Amino acid sequence: MRVGLFITCVNDTLYPRTGQAVVTLLERLGVQVAFPMAQSCCGQPQFNTGYRHLAEPLMRRYATAFQDVDHVVTPSGSCAAMIRDNYPRIAAKAAAEGRGDAMSEAAAGAVAKTHELTEFLVDILGVTDVGAYFPHTVTYHPTCHGLRVLRLGDRPLRLLEKVRGIELRELAGAEECCGFGGTFAVKNPAVSAAMGADKARALDDTGAAAVCAVDNSCLVHIGGTLARSGSAVRPVHIAEILASTEGSVL
Repeated sequence: MRVGLFITCVNDTLYPRTGQAVVTLLERLGVQVAFPMAQSCCGQPQFNTGYRHLAEPLMRRYATAFQDVDHVVTPSGSCAAMIRDNYPRIAAKAAAEGRGDAMSEAAAGAVAKTHELTEFLVDILGVTDVGAYFPHTVTYHPTCHGLRVLRLGDRPLRLLEKVRGIELRELAGAEECCGFGGTFAVKNPAVSAAMGADKARALDDTGAAAVCAVDNSCLVHIGGTLARSGSAVRPVHIAEILASTEGSVL
């Protein structure tokens, strides 16, 4: 099985260790991982801000970059949701505007093979115990795109429950948004900050040493809020937990 890693803009720019963790994890599970250098942004910022036509070339680029792999795996629920949920919408609009079926073909190919990391592990590889070791107290925040668009359900928790050494703490109001929402945080900073403060208080109440999620975009917002409040809770992507072993705890 040959898998392409879609790193995403946030991870490539700010959290390269998450991408490295995905490769470490997948290769440990016997998966051949490729990193197509032609990959770029999935187009989510443009689409969410109303610039649908600017997202179209990025959609075509994505489909072309990953055309030679069996599956695409990304450590981002929001970017996976953009591809799976919005690429078909973009293609349908393009067809309605009389610009042919090329966009529909590109969308169909991209949607069929794209998976968020935890759903790839559970649904495609059929594993929940990935041989991880992480001797810390951790609480899990289900991000909005993973929860409501991809419907990841308990997949992340099923993986975390099999991690040796971990102690999971339940998060009150777990399904409430952290307040990031991409451009929402820029356009509505006061509301975003208030939502982040609520989430930070709930995280502190767990007594956990770390909060994990499937999206670093949410974790950067949560982490900044926690840091400003003086909290000891640290953000960590689920990939970094799952990639950790007794010989190498990330």
